[in-house]
Amino acid sequence: MNSVENREIRGASRLGLRAFAGVLAVSALVHPQLLAAQQTPAEGQAQANTAASGAIRPRIGPEGIATRTGELPTATSAATTDPTTTATIDPNVLTAAPLADPDAIPLDEDIGRQNLRETRLDDATADRIRRETLNADDGTGIRLGSLILRPSISQKLGTETERSGSAKTDRTFSETGLKGTLTSDWSRHELNIGAEGAWQRTLSGTDADKPRANIDARLRLDLADDTIATLSGSYSFSREDSDDPNAVSGARVQSGVNQFGAGASIERDFGLIRGSIAGDITRFQYSDATLSNGSILERSDRDRNRYTLSSRLGYELSPALTPFIEGTIGRIDYDNAVDASGYRRSADLYGVKAGVAVDLGEKLRGEIAVGHETQSFEDARLAELSAVTVDGNIFWSPREGTTVDLTLDTSIDPSTTAGVNGATIHRVTAALSHDLRTNLVARLTGGTTFTNYDGNAAASDTTTYLAGAGLTWRVNRYLDATADLTYERTNYKTGTDNSTVTALVGLTAKR
Repeated sequence: MNSVENREIRGASRLGLRAFAGVLAVSALVHPQLLAAQQTPAEGQAQANTAASGAIRPRIGPEGIATRTGELPTATSAATTDPTTTATIDPNVLTAAPLADPDAIPLDEDIGRQNLRETRLDDATADRIRRETLNADDGTGIRLGSLILRPSISQKLGTETERSGSAKTDRTFSETGLKGTLTSDWSRHELNIGAEGAWQRTLSGTDADKPRANIDARLRLDLADDTIATLSGSYSFSREDSDDPNAVSGARVQSGVNQFGAGASIERDFGLIRGSIAGDITRFQYSDATLSNGSILERSDRDRNRYTLSSRLGYELSPALTPFIEGTIGRIDYDNAVDASGYRRSADLYGVKAGVAVDLGEKLRGEIAVGHETQSFEDARLAELSAVTVDGNIFWSPREGTTVDLTLDTSIDPSTTAGVNGATIHRVTAALSHDLRTNLVARLTGGTTFTNYDGNAAASDTTTYLAGAGLTWRVNRYLDATADLTYERTNYKTGTDNSTVTALVGLTAKR
């Protein structure tokens, strides 16, 4: 190889080295710009998130000077083109990841509610309506704005056999029932209305229809975090039983009892201390009775109003256990100052009780209390009526699909008999429900009622026993088939005992 060729090779090598150096220099200048272009969207999103949260954090700028991400940019950045893609990325536009499949993750219906559904533990009717409403997870119901209506209608065919001593009467009847609940789905406050009723028609045998109706409405107002006000109203109708001591002997149609109620209460928590005050008004109104000869006997002399004011004070030992004491004063005023027998039966009421409320969620909740109640009559010929009271409602679910509902109740029933002040009624009832299958529910009921009179009227004391069994077959989400069998027996301290057996089968359509 001569010297000329060597010079040409060395020149080509130097030219290649210079080209390589130039490429390195261009790369050093271009790569930081590409890196900044790729990092701009992420930094823009971080700045947007920080500005939304109001947080200010130090950040090292491109010149090494600490800046705050909460500061707004002085100029709007232009869209930067990423040479590695064919799209244009705007750092000021934030894109969100697609949401998960709503069917994959079930949403809690109480999300967003500031106050979860609650009800007074000592109101058995309202508590039962609440459980029936919340357990209706079969998709039924009609949404009316922020309210949900769940109506149902039933048609049943039944037979009834009644025995009193050696006498026996039978009848076949049809029963049409209506039932419904209307509940709110609000972030604050709560409205809960429940109604149920049944109308009977005798098809054959002794005409002894027993219509009944019951409506209960409650509006809870969340005035503050620790203060709750409740407004309530109710109505019930039932026909007086022929074996009731106040019933008209030998009447073809006994008197109907209309009961109207209204109340207001306010409850407030003071740390571990919980206080409440409540006022209630109850109106009792009796319809006329029809005698065996077809004549009408007016019963309006029994119409009366009952006013009560009660106050409760409880101490929260734990979220699940709250003992309490409660005092009540009241007044009973009859429409007629003097009844048909010439007695002034208006009276003053005084009561006190102590108990404990338990709340272990849906497994065990309720309350029970023991106390004393006194009723003092205006007429001095009527002895003061006093009684030990036991009241409460316990709901227990030992396992999924099984529930036990226990109710204890004590009341004073004024008498219509001359010289008799009235009776104390102690009642205990229990209901067991068990899911044999997902669409088959078995039910058992039982109860005992003790009616005790004072003094010489003790001969009218009675004890009533009730037992029942039933099945509900959920044909589909809109139709149920039911079958029920009940047995009721009343034992008199003096007199002839009687018993009643009732069997019912029917269908219930619900929406």
